[in-house]
Amino acid sequence: MTPYARRGVHGQTVEVLARRILGGEIPEGSTLDLVALQSELDVSLTALRESLKVLAAKGMVDARQRRGTFVRARAEWNLLDADVLRWQFEGGRTTDADALLLRNLAEVRAIIEPAAVRLAAERRTDDDLAALDGALAAMEQDDADAAHAVDADLAFHRALLAATHNELLERMEMVIESGLAHRDRIVHSSPHGEDPVPAHRAVLDAVRDRDPRAAEAAMRALLDQAGRDLDRVGTTDEETHDETEGSRPQ
Repeated sequence: MTPYARRGVHGQTVEVLARRILGGEIPEGSTLDLVALQSELDVSLTALRESLKVLAAKGMVDARQRRGTFVRARAEWNLLDADVLRWQFEGGRTTDADALLLRNLAEVRAIIEPAAVRLAAERRTDDDLAALDGALAAMEQDDADAAHAVDADLAFHRALLAATHNELLERMEMVIESGLAHRDRIVHSSPHGEDPVPAHRAVLDAVRDRDPRAAEAAMRALLDQAGRDLDRVGTTDEETHDETEGSRPQ
């Protein structure tokens, strides 16, 4: 599904409601007071209902006679929807639920990307290699900030999926990118992660050589490094938080 366009009052209303639901401010099973929401958000009832239609399409809300509009159980949400993933990760500091979702996405990547890169090694074209080379060159820039590093990493993995020339695998970028972007923002903003360039270069070299077995091994090594980076940053952040809390007067 194409990501929802975040423009205008309608788009802002969708974003606000989605984040409140994902954050638990509007809990599962609760009935929405549309009149109160309309007044609070200062939008027309038509705009509010149109916004709720977007969330209904993503499985987050539903409407029934006599009950009204209510939040569905999380098990019914379309968690693979790119917007739902983005909304969950854009709430600020990583929560326990976010950390769990990151682990789940890491497992999904471990299933998809090693197999995908085998196909990329077999099917890649010169144009695919050019896209991968460009993304790697962007990753190698010494003066790049964290946002640039995130964009370059996303471009590399997007190009790998495109190199499979499998339409369904290419669509997986919408699932992988949201979690990868959030993980990258955490890791690239910290001085504790390993240099990601050598691992990505090893994947590219194997794809260039049309060596599926080496490409798969290189991708598994890259994903292992990604997991170590996230664990290392998370541990360091927790220690820093604990030290800060410990230094405060009791």
